[in-house]
Amino acid sequence: MSTRTAAPTRREQILKQAARLFAERGFHGVGVDEIGAAVGISGPGLYRHFAGKDAMLAELLVGISGRLLDGGRKRVRGAAQGDPAAVLASLIDGHIDFALDDRPLITLHDRELDRLRESDRKLVRQLQRQYVELWVEVVRELYPRVPEAQARGAVHAVFGLLNSTPHLGSYGGGPVGREATEALLRRLAHGAFASLGGDGHESHRPHEKVRGGREGAAGRAARTEPVDRGAREGSVGHAPLGVYEVSEGLEGFEASDTSGASDVPGVSNVSNISDVSGASGGSGVSDGESSV
Repeated sequence: MSTRTAAPTRREQILKQAARLFAERGFHGVGVDEIGAAVGISGPGLYRHFAGKDAMLAELLVGISGRLLDGGRKRVRGAAQGDPAAVLASLIDGHIDFALDDRPLITLHDRELDRLRESDRKLVRQLQRQYVELWVEVVRELYPRVPEAQARGAVHAVFGLLNSTPHLGSYGGGPVGREATEALLRRLAHGAFASLGGDGHESHRPHEKVRGGREGAAGRAARTEPVDRGAREGSVGHAPLGVYEVSEGLEGFEASDTSGASDVPGVSNVSNISDVSGASGGSGVSDGESSV
């Protein structure tokens, strides 16, 4: 992730280049030798780090799902205590960082998830479900009168919005372009959640919204401005790293094995991708556990 200050390990370099190449040309369009060449090692040398392309793909998709969940939990713990608006602002900022910094992973998930073995695919879904529910809980704290299904629908809609970054092309050049894109995504996400108050669902801070900014969640939460509480509506069923099939009334949801949309969750400052257990080792949820 871009927020990591330590130099990336060779393993992380391989994963980054593999994600880029897989996203650009497809999983089957890239050879091990090409991934090795991208990081300056021979193809056979790459096998000292990974058993093969399948292991890289598993670690990429399971890894980012775990990092998003871990990062979300850290943001919930680190935001202003007792202020759901600050917590939600921090979650949004973390997901924006992910969506801008790791766009290849969004594309990779949408196109290649079904290539994972079932145990890893179940683990991805389990981690994604936990990440979704983390957001839903915060949204319901901020808008306590909003039904759970409606809050979940809003979370999916915001994921779909933020995870559209692979379709945005370049930022327009340099940090200014990135900052403008980041600010736009932040306004759209906050606006989508603010629309939950447009149907008479009062939040803990009625008629206010949190301004976006780079100074931190607590500082942003302290500065508020009036919100147009017009009748803005949003309901879609998007997941952090994929597309969910949402049942009638948004009462429940399942992850679809099909790909083709651009949806993924986000984090900024979390552990290395290889810290997620079971990424390439085939560990997953048991048959008795529900999967997204």
